[in-house]
Amino acid sequence: MADTTADSPAANCLEKLKSYVKTQKGFILAAEILISFIIIICYAASMYGGYSAVAICEMVFAIVFFGIFMMEMDKQILVVNWVWTDLFRAGIGAVLYIITSLICVIGGAGDGARIAGGVFGLLAGILFAYDAYTIFLQVKSNRQHTTASTDDNV
Repeated sequence: MADTTADSPAANCLEKLKSYVKTQKGFILAAEILISFIIIICYAASMYGGYSAVAICEMVFAIVFFGIFMMEMDKQILVVNWVWTDLFRAGIGAVLYIITSLICVIGGAGDGARIAGGVFGLLAGILFAYDAYTIFLQVKSNRQHTTASTDDNV
């Protein structure tokens, strides 16, 4: 008979998911994934579905970073500077969402789904900008904590 009290890999992954979503970074990434999915639905229902490319790409990138940070692979894969990569992802996502959303809101007369996608896109742009700001503060605090050389012979 199988031992049901032992930790299975799926239960371990689910526990990591639950605990990571409770952190600030996990909550922000989960919100980015959710709002990107809502934007994809809005743009898919509109007459101009081409704007959904930004939402699809940003949702995929957010899912990838969520998985990497949740499973703590950023501490194992040291080839990539994950903090800077995440900063560029969030900054570029904020700029792209704001640009495409303004285009959709301004030129979306008569297409309610496009305007709704644009409004949600503006909210996503603000969320991505907030994420970039929190990452920037993290980078700034890491730079201040590095030790400087105290060698007088230099």
